[in-house]
Amino acid sequence: MQADGNIAAFAGDYSVGLGPFSAAAMEHAKHLTTGLPLASFAGKTALAREIDVLVHRLAQHGLLEYRLSSPRDRQDLVVIEPQVPEYWPQRAKLAESDTVVLSRFAYLRRRGNEMVLESPRAGALFRVSDPAITAILSALSRPQKISKLHRHAASFIDLAALLLDCQILLKLGRKDGDGLRLNEGDGNLVLWDFHDLVFHTRSTEGRQANPIGGTFTYAEAVPPLPAVRPPWPGKKIDLRKFLTLEPISGFAKLLRERHSTRDFDDQHPVTLAELAQFLDTTARVLSEWNSGIDFGPAATYTTRPYPSAGSAYELELYLAVSNCEGLARGLYHYDAGGHALVAIGTSAKQLQALSTAAELAMGAPGPPQILITIAARFGRISWKYSSIAYSLILKDVGAMIQTFYLAATDMGLGGCAIGTTNIDLFAKITGLEFHVESPVGQFALGRGKTPPASS
Repeated sequence: MQADGNIAAFAGDYSVGLGPFSAAAMEHAKHLTTGLPLASFAGKTALAREIDVLVHRLAQHGLLEYRLSSPRDRQDLVVIEPQVPEYWPQRAKLAESDTVVLSRFAYLRRRGNEMVLESPRAGALFRVSDPAITAILSALSRPQKISKLHRHAASFIDLAALLLDCQILLKLGRKDGDGLRLNEGDGNLVLWDFHDLVFHTRSTEGRQANPIGGTFTYAEAVPPLPAVRPPWPGKKIDLRKFLTLEPISGFAKLLRERHSTRDFDDQHPVTLAELAQFLDTTARVLSEWNSGIDFGPAATYTTRPYPSAGSAYELELYLAVSNCEGLARGLYHYDAGGHALVAIGTSAKQLQALSTAAELAMGAPGPPQILITIAARFGRISWKYSSIAYSLILKDVGAMIQTFYLAATDMGLGGCAIGTTNIDLFAKITGLEFHVESPVGQFALGRGKTPPASS
């Protein structure tokens, strides 16, 4: 409790203000260190309402975990760790006659000395402490009746309802087959392979609570590798003697001048005309055609300035504009076919969140003038490719980012690739499901500051 009566939560160097609460509420909240039963603040008293508000505010910041304990000895059976903001445990409805099965995206793995059950679709992961529960989970690789599970472990039913809410368990209808992908309940998930969806959610922010980015996790355990690989032993052919003394080409010069710019000149922002030229050079649809296959419907294809696996061109551009001469602040989608910007309704708070996250990820002194979020329409490429779909998408992102760098350098602008994106924030802003169309890369664009002249 702070001197002004407000309560703050601290975790290392991170702190969150939770607002003012009574001394009685603060005293009751101390039980959160050992466990506070949800039922203990479900009443209508003033104290219960205060605790309910406090606990939900903690939950909004992902600062709570939830324990499912044995009624006999109060030992933890499962501990639930939220992976998305605002997660709150909910029990889905289950009847004795219902049939359930594990989602094909669910996986059980060892983390340290614990077994962890998780899924890229779930808002939480489950630390399983009871070996009996692990055994039941294994049996759920095949559909099982709730009535059968109830006979084996009555305590598992509460957990099953929580797993069903997290989409780790699926409830099957009478006509659903065994192991069919369509059982996941969303046709867009049919096109996803397991490892691709895990890779997408675990290498981005928004749907996981693990540290991400430049954490130097293993710096004390393993020395850094050298910047240049030590030469292989054997006869060496020196290529330097084959270089000519003629001036290098404009393209080679462009490659050498390419660099990341993190500090932008907000007194002289990029203009709308420059942005139009940049997008025309890097991302505009140049041609379109149809092509049939031996089975199924014909597909449409396009040609654009950067390469794309199978000419899928699954990447879409969303521009968060903070400072562009001639263009209002806001979020825009780039229509590559019509070479146009389409405004997307978003709040100033959401726009600020996008820019602030990019600023922090770059380690920049200020926000980018234009933040380009590269999103993928996953089904566009996974319709054709199996097992390598997400890998191909990331290769396409790399090709596009290099194209951005070269175009920006050629135009005298500055740019910087950004390694992390928040897929949950993007989903909330656009209303697009994270497994349908979601960020796979970002690029900051603007006019770089001219370094001061040295005397």
